[in-house]
Amino acid sequence: MPRLTVIDHPLVHDKIARLRDVETAPADFRRLCSEVTLLTAYEGLRDLSTTTGRVTTPLTETDTTILGGEPPALIGILRAGLVMVEAILDLLPEAHVGHLGLQRDEETAVASEYYLKLPPALADREVIVVDPMLATGGSAVHALRVLTEHGASRLRLLSIIGCPEGVARVHESFPQVPITVAALDEGLNDQAYIVPGLGDAGDRMYGTLA
Repeated sequence: MPRLTVIDHPLVHDKIARLRDVETAPADFRRLCSEVTLLTAYEGLRDLSTTTGRVTTPLTETDTTILGGEPPALIGILRAGLVMVEAILDLLPEAHVGHLGLQRDEETAVASEYYLKLPPALADREVIVVDPMLATGGSAVHALRVLTEHGASRLRLLSIIGCPEGVARVHESFPQVPITVAALDEGLNDQAYIVPGLGDAGDRMYGTLA
C-alpha cells in the first residue's frame, strides 16, 4: 500500500495490547492513547519542513535546525480525536487546532458532519488529521475532502489502529496523503468495526459504553 507507515516498536506493541484489553478502564485507555499518539507522531511527522537558525548557548553560538514555515494545523475528528490532539500539542504547542464533528450511523456505518471549525490559511500550513480508528475510511476521506475544499494541500493522517480497507479507501481518493498508524489490523467485521481492534475508541475513552 502506498504512503503507509506502520509503527514497529516494542513500546507501541505493548501499549496497543493494553488498549485492546476489554478490562482497561477509561482513564488508562485515555493515557495509553495519548502515549501511543506521541510515539506515532514522532514517526508520522518525521518529514515536517525545517529551516536553519542560530542560538547562543552558555558557551558559544551554534547553528540549529528548527521547524520552518507557518505553524502546522492539527485537525481532530470528534470526539475520539480529542485525546490525540492534546497529545500532539505537547510536541507542537504552537499548532493551530481545528475540529471536525462526524457521527457514525450504526446501521449504515456512514458518517455525517455536525460541526466544523478550522484554523485560517490552511493552504500555508502542514495539516495533520488525527482519528484513532481508520476503519472504513469514510470519516477520513470526508475530513480530507473538507480540508482540501478549504485550501489544504499538505495533508497527512495519523491513526492508532487502521485496517487495509480504510487505507485503500483513503489512498483511492487521496493517493498523495501519507498515513501513519500504530497498528494495521486484519480487516472489518459485518458491522464495519476493525478486527481484532479495540472496540469503539470514543466510548472506551469516555466511559460511555452501553
